Amino acid sequence: MDYFLFAAYLLLFCWIVTKISFFTNSGFTKSQVIILFLLKVMAGILYGWVGIYYGETAMMVDTWGYHYWGLQEYKLLQTHPGEYFSNIFYNSFEGGYYKFLSGHDSFWNELKAKLVIKLVSIFDIFSFGNYYINIIFYSFISLFGPFCLYRVMKDLFPGKNVQVIIATFLIPSFIYWSSGIHKEGLIFMGLSLVIYSFYFSFKLKKFSLKRIIYIVAGLFLLTMLRNFLLIIIVPALIAWFITVKFDKSALKVFSFVYLFFAVVFFTAKYISPALDFPGAVVSKQREFLAMYGGSMVPVEELNPTTWGFIKAIPQAFTLSALRPYPSDVKHILSMAAAIEIDFILLLFILFIFCRKKETVDKGFLYFCIFFSFTTLLSIGYTVNFIGAIVRYRCLLLPLLVTPIIALTDWKKLKRILSF
Repeated sequence: MDYFLFAAYLLLFCWIVTKISFFTNSGFTKSQVIILFLLKVMAGILYGWVGIYYGETAMMVDTWGYHYWGLQEYKLLQTHPGEYFSNIFYNSFEGGYYKFLSGHDSFWNELKAKLVIKLVSIFDIFSFGNYYINIIFYSFISLFGPFCLYRVMKDLFPGKNVQVIIATFLIPSFIYWSSGIHKEGLIFMGLSLVIYSFYFSFKLKKFSLKRIIYIVAGLFLLTMLRNFLLIIIVPALIAWFITVKFDKSALKVFSFVYLFFAVVFFTAKYISPALDFPGAVVSKQREFLAMYGGSMVPVEELNPTTWGFIKAIPQAFTLSALRPYPSDVKHILSMAAAIEIDFILLLFILFIFCRKKETVDKGFLYFCIFFSFTTLLSIGYTVNFIGAIVRYRCLLLPLLVTPIIALTDWKKLKRILSF
């Protein structure tokens, strides 16, 4: 019965994706949209399979945890619907509402998992609790994220469809981590909704009510599922807005805005102890340092001072942007991650030497660069588990790889290699 139900839902959603104009008006044929959808479903199934057979080795037990907790919530909906709809607001920690950035004894940290579990429990109503059928539903919802970014990148780099498709849909770690039942697919959808709405609002010189709703929805997803991204994305959006609104040099605007927010980051604690952002980062790092796991790497503990953060930049950036090294490889997933990051670095080197000089929207490009760089720093400052780093980092790859391969002069490279 489960196999029949899976096949029926798969056929149904293959038909549904061809009826959604947002997908079909993106420049793809109906068959291509179905293929992209099926790729996400297959990646999600692989994600679940790895979670069963290599969950402990690859540190991937969370996805099945969400599944089993979702089943409990599904049963709660049937027996105590009032509690089902209210328990998401329950705070079991003293002062937990005020620990916005904390990963310990925090309502907000617990809320991230609760939202995914609630979503899975809703899927269970239609799937009768089947994990792999839920992947079909999740793949459909999370498919909007890559399509949002694709439409932006396609408009930014006309005539570069192949490069844009590869970078926005087919980066291995991205499609893998954003297709499994976890937070990544939803987070990327929130990020892409914000980017899509800002980009086309700037282009049309109008923030319509629909796009404002998209922006609010996207920021809501970021806040609920990975709240530190809200703090990181705000300076990037402000700088992007100023660049476009006042037609100023993107590099100067972004540099000034980020300098301003850096000063705020380190001095806000003198206004209120609750705004001790460096302390929150250090606290987050200590929470990770207290954990144990196979992909843990030793790091120096942060000092919550301006110089302490500056001094830790090399460690943070190499950890989040360059690991895993070949020496970090312990299983097939870490080997794949090591090969991928080395290949991306090779693409970046080729881009440096074979860059095309084209006129593009520098405001958006600097948004991608500054947002990605600061996110990588925040990951490197706090996380010391390579598995988690690879999962967090994957959402930034489409923002960075797309401009790299779209602005590389491949014909020039071919001429160089032909000698």
